[in-house]
Amino acid sequence: MLNCLVDRLSRRQCQLSGQKQMGEDGNMSLSVGLVGMPNVGKSTLLNALSNAGAEAANYPFCTIDKNVGIVEVPDESLLRLKEALQPKECVASTIEIVDIAGLVKGASKGEGLGNRFLAHIREVGAIAHVVRCFEDPEVTHVSGTVDPFRDIETVDLELAIADLESAERTLERDRKVHTDAARQRVRVLERVVEALSAGIAIRDIGLTQDELDIVKDHNFLTAKPVLYVANTDAEDFHTFPPLVSAVIDRFKPSNVAVINAKLECELAELPENDRIEYMREIGLEVPGTVNLVRRLFELLDLINFYTIANDKLRAWKVVYGTDAYTAAGMIHSDMQRGFIRAEIAKVDDVVQYRSFAELRKRGLVRSEGRSYVIQPEDVVHILFSN
Repeated sequence: MLNCLVDRLSRRQCQLSGQKQMGEDGNMSLSVGLVGMPNVGKSTLLNALSNAGAEAANYPFCTIDKNVGIVEVPDESLLRLKEALQPKECVASTIEIVDIAGLVKGASKGEGLGNRFLAHIREVGAIAHVVRCFEDPEVTHVSGTVDPFRDIETVDLELAIADLESAERTLERDRKVHTDAARQRVRVLERVVEALSAGIAIRDIGLTQDELDIVKDHNFLTAKPVLYVANTDAEDFHTFPPLVSAVIDRFKPSNVAVINAKLECELAELPENDRIEYMREIGLEVPGTVNLVRRLFELLDLINFYTIANDKLRAWKVVYGTDAYTAAGMIHSDMQRGFIRAEIAKVDDVVQYRSFAELRKRGLVRSEGRSYVIQPEDVVHILFSN
């Protein structure tokens, strides 16, 4: 079975649909892992995103232990609320970015830092697959030449092999167990094994959330949503170099983000006025890291809602589909325990009228129960009993 997988995956690039499947209940982490071959720019990108101080050097496996950065999510709605309300304190939501050691061929068998690499990927909720799309003779490549598709295939193959081995072990065991739970797992795992053997990632086979929950203990690597990050050395962001264009053509614009990680690091270190002037010169409207963080936030299937209390404005991230009762518990356990109802206003109305009292007079506040699903642009006030 593994030989079949290796043969088919070596001929076929898997198109990524970006199916999202994670939650606040601990099933999957609200973090993004920077994954890729050694020396593709993962640590440089982490430094640009978060000033995490990850070591970035020109030798394979520079990153051995994972590096973690906490990144604020750019949020225009929060800025509009801040400008209108002038709170004493304003807190943006954040996501965690994890720089994971570079993978090489054979990682699923423990080559390089394979076992540690795979374990760290299992801990994150989504994957930012950093792909080298720059030619630089001073930065070595473990394979000797720059080829983004070969690198992508190497990483995808190792993740698929690890998933296939895990699925086959459980499938063999559960076929001998005659319980309803085991029979359900067998049905799902048979689909998983069939897909992986054909070179298809688990995220692309259309499993329902119930089916994913049945095999959630596996924390399958190829079930995680993926965004390809094409790391280029180009400074012209109106036209892309051939390597970047090829990646976009293969995986579609919705699955690819383009960034110059080295340039972003340099921009982050400049004084604000110099940074704005430099960006204007190269035609960059906003730092590439801003758009990338937004893309990663969406990749995790997150939205923000907002609270205003005690002169403090705060954005809270939740997985899309979170109900008001769960959201109340994120703010404070007492609010969830004594939940009465949630008052919901919209950002545009709060910006215009600036107080819930005025919004209530104008009929712009809705009362919702615990099952109400939090929506983007919601400003939430929880009523609860002590």
